Amino acid sequence: MSGARNSPTCGVCGSKLVKNGATSAGRTRWRCRTCGASTTQARPDITDKAQLRAFLAWLLTGARPEQLSTSARTFRRDTAWCWRVEVPHPPAPAVAPPVVILDGTYFQTWCLLIATDGHHVLDWQWCDREKKIAWEQILTRLPTPRMVVVDGGTGLAAALRAQWPATRIQRCYFHIFQTVRRHHTLRPRLEPGREILALTKALMHVRDLDQAVFWMTEYAAWESRWDQFLRHRTIARAHTERPAGISEHQRWWYTHQQLRKTRGLYRALIRNRQLFTWIDPDLTTVDQPLARTTSSLEGGPNRALKDLFRTHRGLPTEHARRAAEWKLNSLTATPADPWSLVRPEHRHLPRHHPVELLDDEPLVPVLGTNFSWEDGNGLQHGWAGRSRP
Repeated sequence: MSGARNSPTCGVCGSKLVKNGATSAGRTRWRCRTCGASTTQARPDITDKAQLRAFLAWLLTGARPEQLSTSARTFRRDTAWCWRVEVPHPPAPAVAPPVVILDGTYFQTWCLLIATDGHHVLDWQWCDREKKIAWEQILTRLPTPRMVVVDGGTGLAAALRAQWPATRIQRCYFHIFQTVRRHHTLRPRLEPGREILALTKALMHVRDLDQAVFWMTEYAAWESRWDQFLRHRTIARAHTERPAGISEHQRWWYTHQQLRKTRGLYRALIRNRQLFTWIDPDLTTVDQPLARTTSSLEGGPNRALKDLFRTHRGLPTEHARRAAEWKLNSLTATPADPWSLVRPEHRHLPRHHPVELLDDEPLVPVLGTNFSWEDGNGLQHGWAGRSRP
């Protein structure tokens, strides 16, 4: 049927059609007065738009196909084309946010890097692990902020030095606590371990510059008090167990390596000015401190992705990646209109032309290629053609 939507014409003789009742499904039936042909007017765009809307409702909100007035098999068949719609990266913000929070999350064999401003997703990037070149893809697409909150990965640190050298860095307090707990557990055996764990917990409660100065004083006292203790060495002897990372050729090593690692962590944070950046008077005011953890990202986009994969278990890798992109798009400040991303090739795959046989290719088996009982092809024993012992 051709013609305008409100004045269709007959596909047989080209005459104007008139309304002639409705089908059992409720669609208007059209009839040609000249040749008597009867047809209905199809609107594939409306159908496809409804299918995309139902697909996103199922994907993002967990609505079941039965709630969308269709069976599960019909739903999968009708919305199979929706997986082919690519989700673009969000546009860069016109004004650089004061703080950008960066972190990565893993699923299957992929790593998904995410950047947020604490409220909305700014950008994302797929990679195999958190390395410099992957983080640079995000940093080059965003305007330079005043401060970033990071977890301490080496790849991200290298990317920040290359792309945002003037941006101040705040190390996430939660990741600092996780590192100290990994070194000493929550019940350290040694007194210096118990003291540094208590200092780390006190760091979580710092709220202003005065408390930060007091914490720095306490930490300096801890270093001075246990300096000689951390210099103890273990001499290699026969049957002496070597810690991980100590080669068999080393004649000695420091006895309290975990304590020295923790001291090195805090020394690097203080030296690089990454411990109290969030309350630096040059960056913020007393009434409006900046973020000091990646919790808004962990509890926001990362948690939403985990819930998404928990709801839709068993998705193929490509479908899981597309589902994550749709979820992140919904968490941006200006989500892209799904229907505006649809192109004709998404809804209708190009037809594959049949392979034409050459004139010299036989249409029937030739000598030596046909099935023959004499070759033993029909001799099968046991279960599924395999003999059991």
